[in-house]
Amino acid sequence: MARPPLTLAALATAAVPGLEVRGARAHTRRSHAAFDAVELLTADDRHLIIRVPRSQSAESEQSADLVALRGMSPGIRSRLAFRVPIFVGQAPIDDTRAVVTEFIPGAVLGADELTAHNRLATSVGLAIAAIHSLPTGFIADAGLPRQTADQSRDAVVELVGRAADTGHLPAAILRRWEEATDDAALWRFRPTVVNGALTADSILVEGDTVSGVLGWASLAESDPARDLHWLLTSRGQAAEAALGAYVGARNGGADSHLPQRALLYGELELARWLLHGVDAHDEAIIEDAVGLLDGLVESVHDRSSEPLSPETGPILAVGDVERMLDDTPHDRLARERGSALLTDSYDFSELERHDAGERPTPPMDATAPMPLDLSDWGDATPPRPADRTTGHDQAKADDASDAAASTDAQARRNAASS
Repeated sequence: MARPPLTLAALATAAVPGLEVRGARAHTRRSHAAFDAVELLTADDRHLIIRVPRSQSAESEQSADLVALRGMSPGIRSRLAFRVPIFVGQAPIDDTRAVVTEFIPGAVLGADELTAHNRLATSVGLAIAAIHSLPTGFIADAGLPRQTADQSRDAVVELVGRAADTGHLPAAILRRWEEATDDAALWRFRPTVVNGALTADSILVEGDTVSGVLGWASLAESDPARDLHWLLTSRGQAAEAALGAYVGARNGGADSHLPQRALLYGELELARWLLHGVDAHDEAIIEDAVGLLDGLVESVHDRSSEPLSPETGPILAVGDVERMLDDTPHDRLARERGSALLTDSYDFSELERHDAGERPTPPMDATAPMPLDLSDWGDATPPRPADRTTGHDQAKADDASDAAASTDAQARRNAASS
């Protein structure tokens, strides 16, 4: 049963000494039935929010979010053009705790709406790039997770192995994912600061500008592609503008295979959904995940889904990539609905809201993303002088390195699957 707003308002005064509340109302944005949340208006005209977790998983998420927020110093926050929640206070309640943070105004839009128009799409791309451009030192200082490129690949190998062990993973998809983890070139990237769980409903919007980003429980140093899978599968007409703004703002820091890894992470959400159903012994979730995986098989067979291991192409500078994005016809996004990779439409909150008896999410939060055509992507990082030196000996060394990396990946995958 949801806790009444007045109860949480009174609890907020215990969490924040000297706080005087003159207004309170229930808050449902992004709650997904996992939290009791109440917006507060204080006597000194501050706008706050108090949230109380309703499950163990929600409590774990809140704790991780709190660690991340405390690790983001004012200096780190000043590098971002949008707001991040600020911790104000906390108080115990029942067997958990209530946390009070500053409230960030803004609307929550679907992925297609965020990429529908150039100005907003550009703001979205710049916001993600700003996160990925943060100095990584504070991640270690705050004790937050750090993951190398090899560790990122190992985590994917383990996830694929667990999904395969359920017996529900189609052979074509298993082969597709194994080929991606075996491709050493795909995993050559420099880890960055990532939100780690970024989706469309993490982003708050005012007008045509990103006003805030919520949900920092997975803040880490890791693969930047983790934050982009939802963007690559959006159907907005200005999706290319978002990607172009992101690439340009990274100033050469976006590796050439980032789009393929982002697409892989999007597909792996299906594996996570399947594993969630298996762990929860929920046949409805398992059946839904199997249906979505079957749809992915069809898109792979009819080649409407982009390959995860692209052929080696020319190395392009940032300006070349941006021009290619500008020249990409918008109608290339208009694929049939049946080939969609629904990376946002099946997140765990859908079933949680159903079980909690809540009404369906308003249409503005619904997404029906479609995969972007990645065939025109090149390397956004200009080659270093050493990279331009190519000879027979160097080619042999590169081939040997890739072969060794692929062998290691195969061994890791076998170990994870055994």
